[in-house]
Formats: sequence, structure tokens, C-alpha cells
Amino acid sequence: MPAGAASLHSILIVPGYLGSSPEHWQSWMQAQLPEARRVVDIDWSEPVLVQWAAAVRTQIDRSRGVVWLVAHSFGCFAAAVAASERPERVGGSLLVAPADPDRFSPLGLRGTSGTLPAESLSSWLPERPLPGASALIASTDDPWMGFAKAAYLANRWGCLLVNAGQSGHINVESGFGPWPQGLDMLRSLQRAHDGMPLGPIDEERSRREPEERVLTRLRRRTRQALVP
Repeated sequence: MPAGAASLHSILIVPGYLGSSPEHWQSWMQAQLPEARRVVDIDWSEPVLVQWAAAVRTQIDRSRGVVWLVAHSFGCFAAAVAASERPERVGGSLLVAPADPDRFSPLGLRGTSGTLPAESLSSWLPERPLPGASALIASTDDPWMGFAKAAYLANRWGCLLVNAGQSGHINVESGFGPWPQGLDMLRSLQRAHDGMPLGPIDEERSRREPEERVLTRLRRRTRQALVP
């Protein structure tokens, strides 16, 4: 990465359901990158997409320069929604082992409570390509997402699809503590972006814009799901 890149980029680490332990590759990557920090104000035990996406978007708004999102599992959904809300701020996303959206409802894991709506999150996610240079890394034996579904999601979001082979959920349990290859992929995405203008970043304008976009629609539908 060129000298001074740390002052030009911010990196947001977005863990998945139940968070990322100190042994997780996301924690390792965060320690390697002085410009990286973990998204805050998320209850990792409650995978409610509208709340997670709003927290990621808030952190994007508070970040310096071009923002890069490094997400895992359910965090990929929150990153995708937030990136769609702030395309003028996001340089790209590294989405690793996204979970199957059909396993979740707007209010959390499906089937864990009789009060949860039956509808899955699949139709709630962004339909258009994500901003910037993005890659989706998926394995062929991930218990949380079949590879064919991951490939469909990558195509839907305009991401480079990277086949990680038999790597499970690409987490601590499948042997992914320190992960130099993942860090190399992030740096490759950043190099592809460098020198390509994003256009002027008008943060005040982005805050004033009417929110009839992905996150607003998600909020509305989540409220509707709470109505008996």
C-alpha cells in the first residue's frame, strides 16, 4: 500500500452473528491495520438487520476518507445495506462467508421464537451492485451457506467471486486465525480502487438526503413485521 494510505482510508470490521473472538481472522486483521476499527453499538447476539445496518452506516459517516468494509457471515448483510446507503463514501467491500439469508427473518434467526415472522431476509437485501471494488469469498462446504447461493449473491451485488475451496465458514473453527490471504485480497481491492475518482464527498448532503433508500425501506418493513 502506498505511503500515507492510512490517512486516506478507513477500514471497518463488521463481524457476524455472535461476534468475532480474539482468535478470529477479523481480530488478527484489525491488529495488522492501524486504520481499521470494529463497528460498535451492535448486539452481536441479536442479528436484527436494520439495527446492524444502521450502526455500520453511522460508523461510515464518522470515518475519514474512503471507507472499506471487511465483513463476515451475517455482517455481510449489514455491510451491503450500509454500502448501498453511502455509495459516495465506500471504496469497496470484502465480504467473507456470508450466511444464508433464508436462515434469518427481519427480527433475527428464523424458528427461534414463535413470535418471529416467517419471511426470510432474502428479498430484503440490496438488489443492485454494491459500490466500489468488492469481492465475496465463499467456500464449497460452508454449513451456513451453499456455494451456489453465495455465487448468486455475488452476481446480484456485482462482486468478484472467490472460491475458497473446502474452508468451512472461514472462521476459527475451520482454522482461520491469522489470514494473510484475506489481507492480501483487501489490499488488492484497494490497489484496484486507487486513482479512480469517487467524485466529491459531500457529507452534509448525504446526511440531508431523504432516506427513501435501502435502509429506510428495511426499517419500514421491519416495523410492519412487528404488527400482529
